[in-house]
Amino acid sequence: MAVNIDNMNESLTALVDIRTMNYSDLKPVIGIEQQAYPQPWTIGIFRDCLRVGYTSWVMTLDNNIVGYGIVMLSPGEAHILNICIDPQYQGRGLGRYLLRYLIKKSRKSDIDMILLEVRRSNTKAKQLYLSENFHELGVRKAYYPAENGREDAIILAKYLVQKE
Repeated sequence: MAVNIDNMNESLTALVDIRTMNYSDLKPVIGIEQQAYPQPWTIGIFRDCLRVGYTSWVMTLDNNIVGYGIVMLSPGEAHILNICIDPQYQGRGLGRYLLRYLIKKSRKSDIDMILLEVRRSNTKAKQLYLSENFHELGVRKAYYPAENGREDAIILAKYLVQKE
């Protein structure tokens, strides 16, 4: 069943489905990961995330996986470990749609804050997060592997107001 997220294009909402990730999704997920990132996660990392029970989702469009998100929940906070849209589908609002979905689902877990890291060089992703009311919390020096060494990560946070 398609998820209805506020302020999203209704025709897009009608086509997109987000469901729990399972082991049979890993082949298409790793394919997207390898296309999207110069230093992608391995299939073993994705397996470990599923094995330990991180909240993991896939976004489908016409029954094809076009994105995914993995969230680690801990007391009081959610940490978005990986969120990705297939490069062929980027720029169409699907990343924002998936991000809002992850936030909406995380809110149900009695959390106060959502954290994530983004490469300093990933300006499009950073702009998306800032437009969704994330703010810069700090920097993790040399956090990501890069072609010529290591790259800093910008730590972003979004504080949530709990409903009473």
